[in-house]
Amino acid sequence: MRIKKIENPSFWDEVVETFGAGPYLYWAWKTAIEKVYRHQGIYLIAQKGDEPLGLLPLVKFKTPFKTSWVSLPFCDYGGIWSKDKESFLHLFSEAQRLAQGKPLEIRFSQKPPYIKGPEGAGKVRLLLELPGNSEKLWKQLKSKVRSQVRRPQKDGAKALVGGLELLPAFYKIYQENMHYLGSPAHSIQWFKVLLSSFGERARVVLVHLKQTPLAAAILLFARDTATVPWASSLRAYKKISPNMLLYWTMLALAADQGLKYFDFGRSSPGSGTYRFKKQWGAYETPLYWYGRSPSGKISKKREILAKGWQKTPKPLANWLGPFLRRYISL
Repeated sequence: MRIKKIENPSFWDEVVETFGAGPYLYWAWKTAIEKVYRHQGIYLIAQKGDEPLGLLPLVKFKTPFKTSWVSLPFCDYGGIWSKDKESFLHLFSEAQRLAQGKPLEIRFSQKPPYIKGPEGAGKVRLLLELPGNSEKLWKQLKSKVRSQVRRPQKDGAKALVGGLELLPAFYKIYQENMHYLGSPAHSIQWFKVLLSSFGERARVVLVHLKQTPLAAAILLFARDTATVPWASSLRAYKKISPNMLLYWTMLALAADQGLKYFDFGRSSPGSGTYRFKKQWGAYETPLYWYGRSPSGKISKKREILAKGWQKTPKPLANWLGPFLRRYISL
């Protein structure tokens, strides 16, 4: 068994595909992290002969105050993907060696079988099994959900699916939403590089009313799964539920492409976003983050910081947010 550092993006992505490891594991994520936020990615594969038996993407995450190792930052999971115990433990051991006593955080999409812990991260992913096409999916939705999807359409709202040309509209809504939530926004450059690097594996979905953007999301594709890492809507138009049309558009797109799963992303159990995702028929699967204390609740410190950010004037928050966001791994 040997551990090899990979520098070949095509080879890495081929291995990711064989494991069905999800969109965050693609080389495109590493490209965006390194180009935009200057954190170093070290991507490892465990091999016997020429056969890849396991993989682990790691990022050396530097802040002004400390250095840590994360798999992976800015998303729900990275983790060790392996075919057997030996390759898993070799990769885990190599991660510990690279960390050299510094904090090591490995975000698993499910409970790892070969190490003690970690406990649940206090967050869950919401997944929906897709039935094969949008017509079947529409029929399995509850009547209340279908009527909520029709609501914005009755007011004339329409959905668009595109790429970089829709990014400015997405980003404007996203910035507004992040300020409301009390959290610094990613740089628009982060999304530009991400979309360019993912290519056909990424889409921007937009709902607009008479050319006014109301809701938008970014959708990533990986083998049999569509994942939505970012979705936002303008609260001024909450009454007509543009986010319902937004999610239906993404779900229908994924179903008609023959994908098996739709990943709504992480939520805190019982939260508003959790309930929103559950109404589509999604089921929960816990996230396990090794090296991070489990927390299903927002800490007092986080609450204070969020309230302070909400009170920060928007122009200042929009300018300062991307600078701070590079140091927040969540």
